Amino acid sequence: MRDWSRRETMWAGAATAGALALGGVASAAVDAKPAMTTYRDPGCGCCGKWADLAKAAGYPVRVVPTRQMALVKTKLGVPEALTSCHTSRVGGYVVEGHVPFAAIDKLLRTKPKGITGIAVPGMPAGSPGMEVHGGHGGGEAIKVFAFNRSGQQSEFRF
Repeated sequence: MRDWSRRETMWAGAATAGALALGGVASAAVDAKPAMTTYRDPGCGCCGKWADLAKAAGYPVRVVPTRQMALVKTKLGVPEALTSCHTSRVGGYVVEGHVPFAAIDKLLRTKPKGITGIAVPGMPAGSPGMEVHGGHGGGEAIKVFAFNRSGQQSEFRF
């Protein structure tokens, strides 16, 4: 076995560093969250807070103000019983209302078949964008529901 020259050692180190750097870039690309489009009524402030929290959670968010929220929800198949104030599209799914980001992360990671999306109906206190006590959660227990185009609903555990 021969000893490596200083030049060969430097090249090997540079190649290793480059491979690690490229691996980091590839890993970052794999870990990147998909873009999200959020439809909201321009007069609703909590929707903007939720979108800001989505951005902070790593989702690239495009906010679309519209006064036609009922039409958006109908078009995207959100059951009336599960409606909230804003509606989002991400990764081929619908996300209705103040859904916690851990639930969205699980939805996108597991990609369940047969569902259109997930929802948190209403505007429960303590949900993302509806924080209480100075922004520190609290409030109601947050229940997330999965739904499909035919209106079937079930609890979505995350």
